[in-house]
Amino acid sequence: MSENWIKVYTTRDAFAAEILKQGLTEAGIPAVTLNKQLSAYNIGEINVLVNKSDFDKAIEYIVQNEID
Repeated sequence: MSENWIKVYTTRDAFAAEILKQGLTEAGIPAVTLNKQLSAYNIGEINVLVNKSDFDKAIEYIVQNEID
């Protein structure tokens, strides 16, 4: 993964990560998910990443939408 991407959210819930990624994208903030789970057992985490230049906007989106 490129060094221009930075983690803004971590979860164990793949659905929540995908919803956040979609919300960020719709708000004009390109986002990707990085799934580090062992799929058979759902052990591990899923990270939502954004470009470093969009970090502040992404955090503001997360706070405004009360995403835990």
